[in-house]
Amino acid sequence: MGSSLGKVLKLPCDWSSSDASKLKSQPVHHMTGISNAVRCALAGVMALAPAYGVSAQEAFQTFKQLNSTAKMPKLNAFSATNSAPAGIAARDVALEAKLTANDQPMQEGLTWRVFSPISDADGKLPLLASSEGGAASFQLVPGDYFVNVAFGRAGVTKKVTVPAEGEVEKQVLVLDAGGVVLDAVSGSDAPIPDKELSFSIYASEVREDGERGLVMADVKPDTIVSLNAGTYHVVSEYGDINAVVRADIQVEAGKLIEATLQHRAAQITLKLVSQPGGEAIADTAWSVLTAAGDIVNESVSAFSTMVLAEGEYLAVARNKDRIYQRSFNVKAAENTDVEVLMKEQSPEMGLLDNAVLRQ
Repeated sequence: MGSSLGKVLKLPCDWSSSDASKLKSQPVHHMTGISNAVRCALAGVMALAPAYGVSAQEAFQTFKQLNSTAKMPKLNAFSATNSAPAGIAARDVALEAKLTANDQPMQEGLTWRVFSPISDADGKLPLLASSEGGAASFQLVPGDYFVNVAFGRAGVTKKVTVPAEGEVEKQVLVLDAGGVVLDAVSGSDAPIPDKELSFSIYASEVREDGERGLVMADVKPDTIVSLNAGTYHVVSEYGDINAVVRADIQVEAGKLIEATLQHRAAQITLKLVSQPGGEAIADTAWSVLTAAGDIVNESVSAFSTMVLAEGEYLAVARNKDRIYQRSFNVKAAENTDVEVLMKEQSPEMGLLDNAVLRQ
């Protein structure tokens, strides 16, 4: 049946770090532990594994599939295959693609493109034909071509020579690709709403300018991303302020890996009240500062809800030219309301004036 469903990884809390150098010091294959949520998510696929095994293609169909393909640089729009010159017959060229050399041919999800090897006046390779689905067949006149097949963000290109006489061999392209399904939890296993999560996938290598090449942005949870085998740097964002974790993940050819990253963060709702448990005061301007004094969020509302990374913060509320403040702690997975009381602040509270807050 070919390759089976691959590893399921749960990245432990000590892997959740904004320091990429710390991540590199811990090999991916040393990570162990599968949460109950992960086990349940894969139960439907793994149930068949003991008796029959699960093909890589079947495993990939279990989750939502990203249909977008990698961008092909310097390509013209689609144009039909040129007519064969007089006296030269076009030949049938059959094409198949596999995730790995030992897998069965893929039946769907492929995008085929056939290019002329001779660039045009603009320096681009003309696109002669394209097809989507599984195996493909093109009518091509004898000569040389570049054939590209893409599966999600994985792809491979092969030079193909179509002979004028004799048998035309079936062309088999090996993608050497796998897939990854990303998810994240807060703390040890607290689920995070999908709408609050996003992932970005980068190349593992750091360029001379200190940046990594972006492979794919804004990846949603529980979505398969098909990638060429290799190591990738994954960035998970919980909310849109400062809850960010990173990890290096190894994608293996023919295998589907589910990786769960762990955030140390929680959702906080700020309220300005006249007494404990009272109604939130409308038209309140909020500033949230770190223990170092850096402003991480500003808003105007009766209820200011945000996701913050674990740590100490200061909430500053401004209402009708008065300023109120309260320090608070954020602990992983402990979503809570923080009430700031409308009362006179003692001098030792270190009130911040408007000039400081605008910096």
